[in-house]
Amino acid sequence: MTVYVDDARIRYGRLVMCHMIADSPSELLVMAESIGVARRWLQCAGTHHEHFDICMAKRAIAVSRGAKETTSHDIARHLAALHGEEET
Repeated sequence: MTVYVDDARIRYGRLVMCHMIADSPSELLVMAESIGVARRWLQCAGTHHEHFDICMAKRAIAVSRGAKETTSHDIARHLAALHGEEET
């Protein structure tokens, strides 16, 4: 399973969030369940931009369970490569 979490630090109220993506929707959902993130928080469901915004505490758990740390730029590049698009 390859799941990625980026280095974004997006303020959402008192939380700080980042993005979590995966090579496939099933991998993404398995990791979300594993770290306690509800499926209802899935963003852009059914598109190639499908992802979760997760807080830093969930990010740490995801990394401890095998998620790869990467940059926001690399996340965008990875998504484009997965779906045969050129990066914009």
